[in-house]
Amino acid sequence: MAALPPLVVTDQITIARAEFRLTFVRSSGPGGQNVNKTSTKVVLRWNVTESESLSEAVRRRILDRYRSRMTERGELVLTSERNLQRLSLINISEHTR
Repeated sequence: MAALPPLVVTDQITIARAEFRLTFVRSSGPGGQNVNKTSTKVVLRWNVTESESLSEAVRRRILDRYRSRMTERGELVLTSERNLQRLSLINISEHTR
């Protein structure tokens, strides 16, 4: 499988897709018959403190702005429990190959 192209944020910020870790897990709460059978929650992790793609100024801004979503190790953790989110992420990754 070929590597995905980097994520271009701005003219000066480009992040290698390998820096991101996506996992698909079962969502909590009500969800009908498939709630315990299908992975409906997406978790994205990105280690901001170890990212080679950021300047120190940008790194500090991200760490400050998103501190409530950071782990102690400096990982930014974002989640989505929307039903079609996994399908959308898969479609995006297939179209950017």
